[in-house]
Amino acid sequence: MKRILAATDFSNRSEQAVRRAALLAKQHGAGLALIHVVDDDRPARLVEIEHQAAALLVDERARTLRDDGIETSTMISDGAPPQALLAAAAETGTDLIAIGAHRRHLLKDVFLGTTAERIIRQSTVPVLMVNREPALPYRHMLIAVDLSDASELAVKAAIRLGFDRHMAVSVLYLFEAHAAGLMIRSATPMTEIRKYMNQEAEAAGAALRAFLKKTGVASIHPVAQPAAGPVAESICTTARELDADLIVVGTQGKTGMSRVMLGSVAEGVLRQADRDVLAVPSPLPG
Repeated sequence: MKRILAATDFSNRSEQAVRRAALLAKQHGAGLALIHVVDDDRPARLVEIEHQAAALLVDERARTLRDDGIETSTMISDGAPPQALLAAAAETGTDLIAIGAHRRHLLKDVFLGTTAERIIRQSTVPVLMVNREPALPYRHMLIAVDLSDASELAVKAAIRLGFDRHMAVSVLYLFEAHAAGLMIRSATPMTEIRKYMNQEAEAAGAALRAFLKKTGVASIHPVAQPAAGPVAESICTTARELDADLIVVGTQGKTGMSRVMLGSVAEGVLRQADRDVLAVPSPLPG
């Protein structure tokens, strides 16, 4: 990881992203760029005033980061935040984009259609959504896979960025024991149900180990377990149980869905997670 781009709108949520990006930049020896996007769909005088104020605030924040030994640059861009941010990432050869958490509501927690969702859906580089106050470097990363090509890319991206060199890594595969429900409903003896579940767990574990070997990371700790409810919810629950402070998901899964929409599992994790999430895109076809 050589270049990190952190988006700031000067809110507390975006400041968390800046602090996490700074921790990563220091840990990996990477350069950090701070970007603020000015909405230009307003009278020119208002845009000019925000430009001037934003430049002062971004420069002041950059100075504090440089004082901490982090190579920091600043950018002020005009336009819609997702497009301007992604254009800046492409221009600067960014390896990782850091953004603040989407705004959560008391009555409903909407993620689709937010700025964060649009950035993650359209990005060609991994996007880190920072949900927690970044007090310490990450200690444990949980990579959720479904054994698809997209999840293989998610594993490789996390390794390529160097996350595995600084923390424990677990790879989670949630398998579905399709016959278990029928066995329970038909009053199958518990000994037979346990035998079936053990066989399914062994098969899933073997499939996960083969997947990791093919991916070139056979030494990473594999975790294969049955999905207890919706997959996204199970991923978040497992992250809490393992005390993982970073979840990694591919933005597409076995369905091969295009970038018009996020995969349902990725969207669910990004909406529900109470810890940071690294969303890894699949390359566009062709």
